[in-house]
Amino acid sequence: MAKKLIGPFTQLLPLTNMPLHGALADSSLEIIENGGMVIEHNCIVDVGPYVALQEKYSPTITRVEINKPAVCMPSYIDCHTHIAFGGNRAQDFALRNAGATYLEIAEAGGGIWSTVQHTREASTEELAAYVMERVNALIKQGITTIEVKSGYGLSVDQEVKTLRAIQQAQKQVPVDLVPTCLAAHMKPRDFDGDATVYLDKMAAELFPILLNENLTNRIDAFIEKSAFNAIEIRPYLRSAKEQGFDITIHADQFTAGGAAIAVEFGAVSADHLEASAENEIQMLAKSDTVAVALPGASLGLGCAYAPARRLLDEGAILAIATDWNPGSAPMGQLMVQASILATAEKLSNAEVFSAITFRAASALNLSDRGQLKRGQLADFNIYTTSNYQNITYRQGTLLPQQVWKSGKLIYTKGEQP
Repeated sequence: MAKKLIGPFTQLLPLTNMPLHGALADSSLEIIENGGMVIEHNCIVDVGPYVALQEKYSPTITRVEINKPAVCMPSYIDCHTHIAFGGNRAQDFALRNAGATYLEIAEAGGGIWSTVQHTREASTEELAAYVMERVNALIKQGITTIEVKSGYGLSVDQEVKTLRAIQQAQKQVPVDLVPTCLAAHMKPRDFDGDATVYLDKMAAELFPILLNENLTNRIDAFIEKSAFNAIEIRPYLRSAKEQGFDITIHADQFTAGGAAIAVEFGAVSADHLEASAENEIQMLAKSDTVAVALPGASLGLGCAYAPARRLLDEGAILAIATDWNPGSAPMGQLMVQASILATAEKLSNAEVFSAITFRAASALNLSDRGQLKRGQLADFNIYTTSNYQNITYRQGTLLPQQVWKSGKLIYTKGEQP
């Protein structure tokens, strides 16, 4: 495959030479005017001024010319989603906005158990089709790496079914899906035993299947009063680590405590953090555990945002993800959510872009994407605009004209991915 020179771009933002930890001023953004990028196979070979690249690689290079004002930047990474589910919870949203409590919604047939029932009723093929439909919606936003959790099966067989459905969907979509096992989402209502017995069963029976079938290398757990407490979850997480899984934690969504467990176990990420206070902020800031803000859940539930500004100012690694799920975060719009969080928490464009690219990659333990530089995957978005600031200014309504994944054009605006 011949090298390709793509450009010229009015502005090319490689998002390089920025630290993984801490606050970022927009002055740290490198902007290559009239920039270009050389790719070969699925990777980036070179980035720089278009004319210089043209002279350096001519005459053997193939040109992909951009003949209108355009901005190029790395494609996005959604590092926390729950898009492997069946059913619909629009009624929950309406009831919640009308003042109903969680218990009242559950008694009316809603809540997470409703999603568990619908997900269990779906076949592997149906669940894979649901995942693919939602993945295609994310591709249109310029997202080319998508974490996908199980967690609506809540039995050995049903969790395996969900992860097999994600694996099946991966074979039919042009982007990377990162599967995560969230069997520790809540103790299922139909399980005969307490939380400890349930977790012991999952660790003993489910973990070996995950390894044998290569279904995932990631284990998630929800630490909360409505899910699992610190005493119950520690043996489960210890077993996961001993068997070589990466750990991620649903932490501090309603009450603090989960972030401390995440740091204790060296989790790759602690996600939610709406209830994190100064102690949790300091622990995360002193660790390499990525703090993942999920503004979609705050919008869906009408609660506070994660303290993104404080986390950054203290030196934490901040990522932003959609939390796309059928209950608390049904929006699934990454840039909309990131832009709204930026307004509420006073985040710079550099902080927003890093939070959905290379810092989000760190939350998935991936080092081969999120920046435009030699050796990285050629994952990038092209926007029809002459000013990169319009991307956040338009709060998610300015969509990419083109989305490239591993050196291939996978989506052009106006076409189905």
